[in-house]
Order: sequence, then structure tokens, then C-alpha cells
Amino acid sequence: MSKRTRTAPPESLKLGRQFLAATIVREAVNIADRTVELAFSSEQPVERWWGIEILGHGQGEADLGWLSSGRAPYLVDHDTGQQIGVISRAWIGNDAKGRALARFGTSPRAEQELQDCAAGIRVNVSVGYQIDELTLVEMDGDPDDDGDQDATYRAKWTPLEISNVAIPADMTVGIGRAAAGDDVREIPVIATRQRNKGTENMETVEQKAERLERDRVQREESERLERTRVELTTATAEATRLERQRVADITALGTRHNKGPLAAEHIAKGTSLEEFRGVMLGAIEPGKALETSRADLGMSDKDAKAFSFLRAMQAQLNPREASRIAPFELEASEAVAKRVGRQAKGLFIPLDAQRVPLVDVQGRALSVGTAAAGGYAVATDLLAQDFITLLRNRMMVRAMGATMLTGLVGNIAFPKQTAAAAFSWVAEASAPSESDQTLAQLTMSPKEAMGYTDYSRLLMQQSSLDVENFVRSDLASVIALGIDLAGLHGSGSSNQPTGIASTSGIGSEAGGTNGAAPVWANLVNLETDVAAANADVGAMGYLVNAKTRGKLKQTLKNPSGTDATMIWPDVAGPAPGFGMLNGYKAGVSNQVSAALTKGSASGVCSAIFFGNWADLLIGEWGVLDVLVNPYTNATSGGIRVHVYQSVDVGVRRAASFACMLDALSG
Repeated sequence: MSKRTRTAPPESLKLGRQFLAATIVREAVNIADRTVELAFSSEQPVERWWGIEILGHGQGEADLGWLSSGRAPYLVDHDTGQQIGVISRAWIGNDAKGRALARFGTSPRAEQELQDCAAGIRVNVSVGYQIDELTLVEMDGDPDDDGDQDATYRAKWTPLEISNVAIPADMTVGIGRAAAGDDVREIPVIATRQRNKGTENMETVEQKAERLERDRVQREESERLERTRVELTTATAEATRLERQRVADITALGTRHNKGPLAAEHIAKGTSLEEFRGVMLGAIEPGKALETSRADLGMSDKDAKAFSFLRAMQAQLNPREASRIAPFELEASEAVAKRVGRQAKGLFIPLDAQRVPLVDVQGRALSVGTAAAGGYAVATDLLAQDFITLLRNRMMVRAMGATMLTGLVGNIAFPKQTAAAAFSWVAEASAPSESDQTLAQLTMSPKEAMGYTDYSRLLMQQSSLDVENFVRSDLASVIALGIDLAGLHGSGSSNQPTGIASTSGIGSEAGGTNGAAPVWANLVNLETDVAAANADVGAMGYLVNAKTRGKLKQTLKNPSGTDATMIWPDVAGPAPGFGMLNGYKAGVSNQVSAALTKGSASGVCSAIFFGNWADLLIGEWGVLDVLVNPYTNATSGGIRVHVYQSVDVGVRRAASFACMLDALSG
């Protein structure tokens, strides 16, 4: 090797563009994305004509600004006339190596190089870079031997391009390329404390340890900053996604109810979807559903009728044959799962299929062996249309005008004002007393409602009765009745929603210490309680049970007078199933309890409800979920079908309702 340095290091060196070789790992080539990830530099010492070069990879030593700009070229043999792609990004890895992601272009030459890289043929790369500053870090060798010493320099440097090359060699010595004269730059050399082997000027072990520790701290700080950058980028992307979703949901809700300008106004204000639901409740027609369920797939009547509960259950009993037995039902369930954002316990039943008119029949504990529990359904001359169904309570809460919130995802909260600012008259130059509105929230979260029916395998195979109607109607009715009852008498404990009767702050009318038969004054007082709170607007009406209606039909408005008018007159209501009471519609359902207790009147008191039923909110999360359980009754060959529905009930304004809970109707 020729002489490289003098005993005294130079103050500067005239250097052109430098090149350093590397190798592509074949597995790093991604044909689909047309990219290759490669390591193009390290701190491995490289011998140059002017000394030993170490490319610095510490903080501030490698300027990757150009290489990370997305415009740095990916070349062939460092020939600027043969660009085959660009460098997408570059970084210093945890292993103190320079790494880059190169993306191939679409030219014929770029395609050829990509395929050759993937095939392991063109695997050599070289980085072209310029040195910005050299720091002399070591002088090795005994100057008395031949007057020469080996100088080691640490470089601050800037990578300029990366190339696919055929020969991985030091391009500065003339293999395939020579540096242009005007590319030569004068590089300053910073002289540090020289290290001479065998002399007292050698870098001490302690100094080296300090230098390595500084490098480690710098790398860790760089990694921390990179992690912070990634976290901020991720958080920004998520915030953008949520904002787009908010705008889309509010726009859809406003459009659905022809309230586009109102939606645009609240999008601009930054109103959340939950708050906008509260705004919409006051803007839409009382009793109208606020949402269209995500479980409604928009099926045609033909498809809705073609959906079979029976096939859906048989598919669960035979998982291996499920795709053959019920392909349409499985596809519909998956579509619902995607829309509601969760997986079914068994199979989701789209609302389209639940709306198909069916025979309302009962299917509890059915078996062919017992005549009264299913055997009667097996006779060859059975007429399905003559099947005697179970008499059920009438579901009236929705008919009274309750507001439905369907297709919900996550807990919801409606802001509400519970007190107004005060008004006062003041003297001239005096200030009024400060007062503020009082705000609160109505929160609703899903409560799991569940029911089940048992029936036998043999019944499913032999019965001439429409088992489809049997199961479909019964399970849907059980869940619907449970939700209806919760709206009135849900306790708010033991996983139940809070119904009207258990809501704090509603108006109350008491009959007596031990209850009392309802009289005209009681019904008027219920109306007065609501009106006195300025809540007598919207879907106003009474709801009683059959016993109370019978009692009121036999009770005079004024027992001491000559008028023979009964409290419940013989007048038709606004719709079938309704009567008229005190000038308001009056519904009748045995969902209204007749088994309440007041004092010594144990289990015999009835409830009477009055109010604006549009302020009763019923929220539904998801859709009817059917799970077939062949194990619980396996010893008897029975099958149990479970149904699940996530719901909650909330009273938007407690003052909108009043009730009497001690009416004696016997």
C-alpha cells in the first residue's frame, strides 16, 4: 500500500464523490409493491487512499434529508441517465446501519432490474455519497519504522443516490467510473487528540467508554423521537378517521329525516353524534324512530320471505354442512355482523326477515312424545292454520309513541338542561344576581335480554305444522314483550333497564295508605302533574291494564251527582286497541302490572301511566341473535334455541310522566 498520511495530519483533503458497496437480501424484494428494502451503509472501517474511513451513524452525522425526500434516484451503475426508481425513505436502524426502501419504476429497464433482484441475479448495490467533514480519531503505527502512519477518520456525510451495480467495488479507483474534476471538494479535517499505539497519547479506556455511551444515548434519543413521531402520526390519522365518521353519521341521520340544513349546522359546530341525536329527538315527529337499523339490509320482499329461521338453526346443528344447508342465511348473518361491528353468538336475523308477516304461535318445550307439548302437531290431518296459540300480553309501549333508537354502537349520552338561568328586576345601575343553567346527561348502555325455547329434533323432522312460524314468531315475541315490560317496570337493577315507574323525578299520584280504587280526581291529577311541569306536549296518553279499564268503565265521574257518565266512556279511540280517557288516547295492556303492593294491599295494586310517550327512549344495539344449543337437552334428543337482544330504556325528561302505582281494580 502506498503512503496515505504524513506524521502530521493534513488540515484538509480534496475528495470527490465516494461509493460504498452492499448486497440486497433476496427476501427483501416485494414484487407486488415493486419495492426492495436494503442496508446501504454501516460503521465498518473502509480503507481509502487517504486513510481509514468510518461513516458516522450517530446523531447529526448522516444527513438523510435528500435521501428521505422521495426524490432521490435509484440508478443503474451510478449512471444518472439510467434511473430505475426512487428512494421512498431512508433511516438509521437500531443496528447503526443506514437503511432505505427503494421503489422500482415501470420502465422496461426498471422491470428487468426488479425481476433480476427477485431472482437473486442483480443483488449488489452501491451508495454514492459526499463527505461533508472529517474528524481524525486515530493515528496507528510507529512513525520511526518508515515515517508513515495509518490515519482513521470519522466522517459526517450525505448520501446522494443508491444504485444497482454489477461489480461491488470501490468506484473511486476507476472501476467503471471516475470522479469528475468539478466534483472534487475540499473537506476540512478536524484534528482531535491523536491516538498513537504504545504512547501516552492513546485514547484511554475510560474515554472510549464515554464516547460509546454518548453514541448510545444519541441513538436511544433518536429512536424515542421516531416512536413519538409514529405515535403522533397514528393519533392524527385516527382523529381524522373519527371526524370523517362523525360528519358521515350526522349527515346520514339528518338526510334520513329531511333535516340536512340542521345536520350541516351541527357539523360546523363540532356537535358529537350523541349530542346530535338529542337535537334530532326534538326536531322529528313524536313517536317516529330516530334511526334506521344497521341490521336492516334492504332485502326485497322475495328475499325476506326466503330467509328461513329453520335452515339457520339446522346449519348450526350441522356446522360441516352449514354452507350447503343455509348459504343465504349465513351470508345475510355475515352482512349484519359487518354492519353492526360485532360477531353473533349464533346467527344474526336481519330485521328484513323479522318483518315478514307470520302466524303468532307458541313453541315452548315441544316434543312429539307428549300430546299437549307437541304430539298434537304430528297428526297427518293437522291443519296448521287452526293451531291454537298462546294468549299474550298486548305490546303497547311502542304503539303509545315511544322513540326508537336502533342500530346503536357503543354507549350513548344525551345532554339535557335541568334548570334555567334566573330572571330578576333590578334598580338602575344595579347588576342582577349571577345565575347559570344546570346541565345533565341521560346515558344509555346496552343491557342483554335473553329468552329460549325447547323443542325436539323429531318435531322438526315430522311436524306438519309450520315450524318456521312456530320458532320465528315465539322467539321474537318473547324478546319484544320483555323489552315492552322493561319500558314500564324495569327496575334499573339486576342488569335491567330503568323503566318509567322506577325513574326518579316523575309525577306521582297516591290513592291511599293501602291503595285505593281509582277515581276521576286521580286521573286528572296525573294530567296536572305533567302539565304543571310544562311537559304536556307530544304523544300524550294514558296506559292501563285490562282490570283498571274494567274498573273505570264502571266508575262514575261524579258519584254524588245525577250525571251517569263513566270515567272511561264508551267512545272509540284514535286507533284499534285504544280508547279515550280524559280527552287523551288510552291504551290497554296487561304489561301494566296488576301485582304491585301498597301497605296491606299486597300484590293486588295496579299501575296507571300518563305522559308524553315520545320522551320514552328505547335503544337497540345490534339485532336479534339466535343460538342453537344441542347439548343442554341432549339426553332427551331436545334442542334449545336461545335468542339475545341488547337494549336499554331511558326517560328523556322525568317531568314528562306521572303514574299511580296503588290503584285497586278488584
